[in-house]
Order: sequence, then structure tokens, then C-alpha cells
Amino acid sequence: MAIPLQAFGRTGHLSTRVIFGAASLSRVSQEEADRALEVLLEHGINHIDVAASYGDAELRIAPWLKQRRQDFFVATKTGERTAEGAREELQRSLDRLGTDHVDLWQLHNLSDAIQWDKALSPGGAIEAAVEAREQGLVGAIGVTGHGIQMAAMHQRNLQRFDFDSVLLPFNFLTMSNPYYSHNFDALQATCMERGIACQTIKSLAYRPWMGRPKTTSTWYEPLQDPKDIELAVHWALARPGIFVISTGDVHLLPYVLDAAERYAGPPADGELAAMVERLQMEPLFV
Repeated sequence: MAIPLQAFGRTGHLSTRVIFGAASLSRVSQEEADRALEVLLEHGINHIDVAASYGDAELRIAPWLKQRRQDFFVATKTGERTAEGAREELQRSLDRLGTDHVDLWQLHNLSDAIQWDKALSPGGAIEAAVEAREQGLVGAIGVTGHGIQMAAMHQRNLQRFDFDSVLLPFNFLTMSNPYYSHNFDALQATCMERGIACQTIKSLAYRPWMGRPKTTSTWYEPLQDPKDIELAVHWALARPGIFVISTGDVHLLPYVLDAAERYAGPPADGELAAMVERLQMEPLFV
């Protein structure tokens, strides 16, 4: 069964509900990256999410776009907060990707109040984003962030600027926090009302590494057993209207996409809570 398509907000693009998280390409060879492309094509994924700060990821994607630019909705991000810095970073991203435009450009991890005000004020990164959209260098403008405050912060972001997309954490453990779930529900309602795409990350979050030896390239420990991955992915996909971005380790990509293709409905009541207890899962954000 194919991974379903869904309107990516008001952009006019129908994106696969699972988006490829290209942070997984930050430290891999071109050969490994090209194998990931084969997996994406096999599963019909048509949307790539990358960032200027993701190591070599933009460079790894460039050969794909040279051959298949029309096959992918391409999103990248800037961590710069001034208009000048953002303009320079966008040009660098376009050069590294080997394309003359991206479909979505996102202000990356806009969660600190001081940086938030800088980026969204005159002379800030948002000025460069609007200018780039007018010039045809970017199609849509989005905003991303991590942390337990992010759902509430995005509501504030959307009051300040009419972003086309938001991106934030979404998994069973994070949504078990009443503060977060209340604000996530409110944010998604705003997104649906205004035609804003709602992208989610950290669906496979297991726990912080906390000094344990790292066995994946992610900054947090992800679920790695295919059965657990399937539970987590199916739980996330059961939420209508959202997009799920695949995890930051390229070796887990096939398990995520296989699970998404098998999705036929939400897990049974209690299955996620039982997994949390069985694995002693811990929240990433407190």
C-alpha cells in the first residue's frame, strides 16, 4: 500500500505524509546517500527536508536534484537571524544543492525569545525570506523548533508572521505532557484554519543518550527494533493532517517507510503506553 499524499498547506503541492529527513545524510558518503535515494524512490517519497547546518547533507542531495529536481519538493533551513546573514546562507544552500530555487525555506529552531525578536523584526531573517520569495528563490516560508515550549511558541510565531508551515516534535511521550498536548492541539487547529502545513519530528525518540555509547547518528537515542518503530510510526500517522519527518539516521529509513506503507489504522489502546513501560522510555524535552 502506497504512502498517502496530502496537501502541503496552501503551497499547492501534494506531499507524501512521510517526509525524508535529510539530517540523516549529514555524515554519510555519497554512495550511502545514493542508496537512500533508491529507498525513497521505491517508496514514492516526494518531499525532502534538509538544512544548511546539516553537515554535508545539501551536497549529498545535489546529484539527486541534478537528475530528478521535478520529482521532489525541496525544503531547507537557515539558522541565521539577520537579513544579511540569511541571504548569504540561502545562496550557499542553493549553490550546494545545485538548484536555482527551493520550494520551502524555513527559519530554523526559532525558539529563543531574543533570537525570535531579532529574526522577525526589520533587518531580520524574515526580511530576507520575503525578499527571496518575491525573487522566486523560495516558494514558501516556514518556521521550525524543538522543545516542550515549541507548540506554544509557534502560536506566537504565527501571530507575528503568516508562515506557510511549522515544524515541531510529536510523539507519544511528548504528547503525554498536558501542557504540550494542549498547545499542540491549539496549534494544529490554527494550522488547519489558515492552511498552514504542520510537520512533525522525533516520532522515534526513545530517550536521551545520557552518556550511553551512541549506536546511531542521532543526537538522541531512537527506537531501533522494527516492531517498535512500526508502533511509533503508526501512532504518529493516526493523527490526521500532520506530516511525519523520518528520523536522523539513514539506516533506520527503510524501517520507517516500510511501517508507513503498512499503516492501516492506529495502534490498539494501551500499546504505546506498554512500550514506554517495557523500554523505560524517557522524554527528550522537559
